[in-house]
Amino acid sequence: MNSTRAKIFISSVQKELAQDRREVKAFIENDPLLRRFFTVFLFEDLPAGDRRADDVYLAEVDRCDIYLGLFGNNYGFEDNEGLSPTEREFNSATVQGKIRFVFVKGNVDKDRHPKMQALISKAGSQLIRKRFNDIVELKAAVYASLVEHLEACGALRSRSFEERPCTDATIRDLNKQAVVDFVRLARFERQFPLPEKAPLSDILTHLHLLREGQPTNAALLLFGRDPQGFLPSAEVRCMHFHGTEIQRPVPFYRIFKGTVFGQVDMAVDFVMSKLNRSVGTRTESSQAPVIYEIPPEVIREAIVNAVVHRDYTSAGAVQVSVFADRVEVWNPGVLPPPLTTESLRHPHGSIPRNHRLCEALFLARYIEKYGTGTLMMIRESLARNLPEPDFIQRGGEFTSTVWRDWLTPKVLAGFNLNERQMKALELVKVHGRITNKDYRQLTDTIIRTASRDLEAMVSKGILHKVGVTGRNAHYVLARKQDVKRTNRT
Repeated sequence: MNSTRAKIFISSVQKELAQDRREVKAFIENDPLLRRFFTVFLFEDLPAGDRRADDVYLAEVDRCDIYLGLFGNNYGFEDNEGLSPTEREFNSATVQGKIRFVFVKGNVDKDRHPKMQALISKAGSQLIRKRFNDIVELKAAVYASLVEHLEACGALRSRSFEERPCTDATIRDLNKQAVVDFVRLARFERQFPLPEKAPLSDILTHLHLLREGQPTNAALLLFGRDPQGFLPSAEVRCMHFHGTEIQRPVPFYRIFKGTVFGQVDMAVDFVMSKLNRSVGTRTESSQAPVIYEIPPEVIREAIVNAVVHRDYTSAGAVQVSVFADRVEVWNPGVLPPPLTTESLRHPHGSIPRNHRLCEALFLARYIEKYGTGTLMMIRESLARNLPEPDFIQRGGEFTSTVWRDWLTPKVLAGFNLNERQMKALELVKVHGRITNKDYRQLTDTIIRTASRDLEAMVSKGILHKVGVTGRNAHYVLARKQDVKRTNRT
């Protein structure tokens, strides 16, 4: 970035977001840091003239350095080609390779104009867009994006959180035995060059975990005796819900502290202890294999990613929620550009948020550094006849959802089930089975209605009936491969 201030063009439907436009301009031009680097253009600030409006705004897009889009519910006036000024401005900024930031107002898309929904979708396929609900959230999101841009341009030079010295911490706050154990493992897994008996300071220096003799935040997270004494939000909160929705109070709740290695191990153990599993035969080895409904490596990858890529400046913690139909892993922080939730489904490079943590976990073989983790999660889920995991970025949060069965909300929407059947399916997911009597008690229906509803779910391939009649007759979830077989016959 040169010494002159960069020009920001604010694009939106003017009437709908008039106040938001004004507030953003005033915020940028009054902030002590941002006003040093940016000026803001608003179309409504121009004096009256005889030029066509569309010529003026497109000319200003040409002259700007940064395009800042505010997308709401309305699409705006459409020209002869059916395009609004907002979409033309976005297209022009895209073609010219301008820096683009897009902020979407509200979390509910069903009320938006169809063309605005399409524009938001188009922007989301090209860049990371952020949502906001009020002007406070918008200002915070704009500030974060502009500061990140300044850092990327080299206009602001500061150490990342993990590389900063940890306030009040000394080398005595690190667990020397934990470092020795790490070196032993790293030597075995990745041919780490230093011996186990090397001086502690040499090992930490080699790993870039010391600043002028003081341990960094990353050093405390990796090897601290009590990391949460210095970094209280650096923990993993695990919850187990018996149904498919969040309940209060939480039926089963654990908080795991300690180093990032320990947090990952304990959180993975927590999840695996809640999943269904079956024991195979001893045909291949003397010990019967245990097969989990979700491959352990998929769960481990989701949790490791959340711990190592989270935003440690946030007061939020990593959260792992086990539901009857899925496992959700949430972390504060967003994907670093140019990664998007869609690009995670295709071959992509590794762009870590916390380089020092990633390096240490790579040396201990907790992760690879090739951007292959999400692809493995997809591949292994499909191999187990499970849906692909969902990756969602909303606001300043990132969530990975791993499914325990194939009947996701998106899939169920295509079956057009009634409310009674949906309640029954929830019970089956929790308890594994349902009888005609259970159905009647749950939905307050007569036997004929219960039988009709259940058989309809069987014919649709959602349930499988076990037994013909009598007390032993019951219904369980159909397997995806059985559904495919049924549809072929």
